[in-house]
Amino acid sequence: MGRVTTADQPSGPTLVVGLANPGPDYVGTRHNIGWDILQELASRARPMPASFSTHKKTNCEIAQTRLADTPVVLARPRSYMNLSGGPVAAVAKYFSVAPTDVIVIHDEIDIDFGQVRLKRGGGEGGHNGLRSVSSSLGTRDYIRVRAGVGRPPGRMAVADFVLKRFSKLEQPDVPFLVQDAADAVELLLKHGLDTAQNQVHSA
Repeated sequence: MGRVTTADQPSGPTLVVGLANPGPDYVGTRHNIGWDILQELASRARPMPASFSTHKKTNCEIAQTRLADTPVVLARPRSYMNLSGGPVAAVAKYFSVAPTDVIVIHDEIDIDFGQVRLKRGGGEGGHNGLRSVSSSLGTRDYIRVRAGVGRPPGRMAVADFVLKRFSKLEQPDVPFLVQDAADAVELLLKHGLDTAQNQVHSA
């Protein structure tokens, strides 16, 4: 059982996934905040920043490194968001990572912009990426790092809202959201879910 569930040293790596859509059209959108956070984590890797490479067997871009003195595999599915599950399940199988040692970072419209929340399991809240991951892993029992992107204004459709870039008013605060979510992942790796939740949710 990995560090995300206990303070004991994990026997294998923890898989940290950032959900996003591929391609330049989606860069900077709310839906791709998971990838932005994954990039921030890669920059924090030691002894040197991690770089991603295509892993054809799993259809992911991955980096094997260490964070918070813990071995991790950082992964970004190369599929579109609603097909994320296949690549996530493939990379978990390839590196022998149990679903309980998978951390999925994603955008969350049910949390105020700029807030970060952590949970294990539960529903997907209409998030197609999470629904795909749960289906492919065969369980909902993985950890989610939920980066709040706020709710769509007025009658704007959720699908349209999450595919838009952050507003000019929000943009200065996006780096803080990215940093806070990356901090939360490092807390998970170092101290486990309960302690991380206590610290993150009381901030």
